[in-house]
This record gives sequence, C-alpha cells and structure tokens, in this order.
Amino acid sequence: MQSATALTAAQPGGGANGKIQVGIIGCGARSHELMQHLLAAGGAVVTAVCDAYQGRMERAVERVGAQARKVNDYREIIADKSIDAVLVVSPDHWHKTMVVEAVNAGKDVYCEKPLTFRSSEGLEIIRAANAKGRIVQVGSQLVSAPIQHEAKRMIQSGKLGKVTMIRAAYSRNTASGAWIYPIPPDASPQTVNWDAFQGPAKKRPFSLERFFRWRCYSDYSGGIATDLFVHLCTTIHFLMDAKAPSKVMAMGQLYRWKESRDVPDTLNALLEYPEGFAVNLSSTFNNQISGQGTFQILGTEGSLELAGDLTFYPERNREDNRWIVESWPRKLEAAYWRDPRVRQQELTGTHKLHAVEGVRKTSQVGQDMTVPHLAAWLESIRTRKPHWEDAVAGHRAAGCAHMVNLSAKERRLVEWDFATDDIKGS
Repeated sequence: MQSATALTAAQPGGGANGKIQVGIIGCGARSHELMQHLLAAGGAVVTAVCDAYQGRMERAVERVGAQARKVNDYREIIADKSIDAVLVVSPDHWHKTMVVEAVNAGKDVYCEKPLTFRSSEGLEIIRAANAKGRIVQVGSQLVSAPIQHEAKRMIQSGKLGKVTMIRAAYSRNTASGAWIYPIPPDASPQTVNWDAFQGPAKKRPFSLERFFRWRCYSDYSGGIATDLFVHLCTTIHFLMDAKAPSKVMAMGQLYRWKESRDVPDTLNALLEYPEGFAVNLSSTFNNQISGQGTFQILGTEGSLELAGDLTFYPERNREDNRWIVESWPRKLEAAYWRDPRVRQQELTGTHKLHAVEGVRKTSQVGQDMTVPHLAAWLESIRTRKPHWEDAVAGHRAAGCAHMVNLSAKERRLVEWDFATDDIKGS
C-alpha cells in the first residue's frame, strides 16, 4: 500500500492559472469522454495529447484547446517536466509500461481500467508508485457514486444481516456493445502508426480491425472480464471491504460475434471470497437484461439491488414446518406447537421489524460519475492523499478479471495467493 510518508512531493500546478498540467496518452473514444469530464471537474489543463491515429489527436486538440500540443511518441509527454500528471487511456497491453514510466518520471497517473494486462504487472506498478511517492488512481468511476457509498453504509450497518451471495451482470446486445466499432474512412498506414500501437504485443501484420477494435483481441485486451467484470469486482471489493477472491471458476464461449475476434461474447464466473460470501458474475453480448448492469447483494435480513436505483428488499421469511410435524405422533406434534420459541418463529416470523419497513429507493441523478472520480484524483494530487481506488485496489480488481480469464481458458480452478498478493502459481 502507498504510505503517507511516501506521498510527499512538491505541489503540482505551477503552470497556467495554477492548474494541474495534464498530458493525455491515448486519445480513443473513452479518452475523449475523460477529457471532457476532466475539464468539467475543474482545476486542470491539458497541455499535450498523444495517439497512434492522427485524427484522434486533431479532435482532441479541438476539444481541450489550442494550448495542447500533438505528440507522436508518448515518451515526450513523460519527459516533459512541465506536465504534472498523465491520463493513461491506451489499449490494455500498454498500461503497465506507460504507468511505470510515468511514475518513475515523477508524474501522478490516472489509468483507465483495467490497471493491468497481466496480474503480475500490478505488483510492479505498486512498487514503482511507492518508491516515487506518486498518486496512481484507476478509472472504475462508479465507486465515486453516492449510491455506492449509501449501499456500503447499509451493508456495514448490518441492515442486510450476513451477506452470503452477490450476483452481478453486465450485458449488451449491439455491435458497438461487442466492440465492433466503425473505422474512420481516412484510416490507413499513413494516418495510423501501427508499430506504436503494437508496442510490447505480439507482432502482427497491419490491421485496421485490430487497431480500432482492439478489445476484440486477446493480444491487447482481456475481453469481457477486463473491460466489464473489472467494474463489478471493483464495486464488490469496495462494498464488502474485500481484497480478492480466494478461488475462481469460469466458462466463456463465442456464440455470435465470431468474425475478427478471439475473446468470448458470453462469460460466466463463480468467485469465492474468504470474507464469507460468494459471487456470480455473468455477461453476454447477445441479450440486454434490465439495462447494462445490475447488482443483487443478498443478505440474511434483506437484499439490495443496485442498478440505476438502490432498492432494499427486507426479508419476510418465516418458518413453516407444519407439513413436517404433521407426520409426527400427535403428542409430539402438540408439544411442538406449545413451545413458545416455535410459536415465535412459526406464527409471527423472525423478522417482524423489517417486514413492515417496506422497500426504499435512492435515485442516482446528475452528472456522470467520471466527473467526481477525476475530481477526486485532482484532489489527491494536491493533498497527496490517495483515493480508495489506488494502485493496490486496481491491481486486485484486475486480478479478479485475470483469474476469470485464466480459469475459462484452462478450464480449471484458479486461486489467489494472499501472501504474494497475486494469482497462485503466476
């Protein structure tokens, strides 16, 4: 974990109007959203942008202002001493390299999820961030949502009783939802730097599909697990104060989107946590159920459903053993019903207080949660106090996704080693 003593550094923001100077590494569609949210959060100015496709950089400068210069090599941004912090929004296979190089150069980092392409990379990032006293925050923004903080409060207060099961799903049913994105008509070897994109990945012939739809390929992405399940696992760890699952079993299949793709379009996983609860994760790109994402947090005293709203369902269970004891001898049956404890359980129920409370909803309204999440990052840069979703939290959430993929690929149980804080055997 990052220590308080490690996070001592000169205050950033020595540039224009005292704002934090930010460089953007990777200017894809998600990055353009982040740029807008960063400006909405206030207190930062984008002074450099970098991407392997020229058209994205042109649009980025239009979006953030002419003070931002276009850079063809991300290392120029990292070497620029006037830049305080960077957003790493590159394909997953580049994350570790770019984050470590940035923190080693004395820069704070916001890295879009997942933090890592392979689980062991998280430990490298944590060591680098600690050694240099840098802020590293990961971009699973929903943990900055008030609705999740309210859910956590309810769980910690005991309102749900003992939570033993969590079901979480994230499904879509469109080509774009399955990452089959449109390709710009001007994209070509002249406008796309293929070598810069490939970087540490296995070398492949030039491919616009791989460049613009990289989430579809295991050379650059972990597919559903690292793109969607990592959000779900981040929330689970936040709500339950959990570190990582001890065991994972998963299965994945490619049912529909079979062209230009090698990652599943349907994935199911079972996770077991040492804190005493189990998790079912599921996702498909062939059916959209109740919107894109839904959580069910099931406790002995009540359950929460976390989607657009937070809904509490109190348990109204009562014992019903009448059909059992009616098979006993009459004298034993009569004695059973005379027992005051039996009458309490069977006739009035054990959850009388909650049974009359009803269902309560807390609506989540207003701005995209990426705005407060980025605002929290900027505040951490100023105060040197890390956000909850630091490098350690990001490493463990991504670790869940990597466990799921490894289990599905090798058709076996995968375990987490809490002593090494990594996948067992990795």
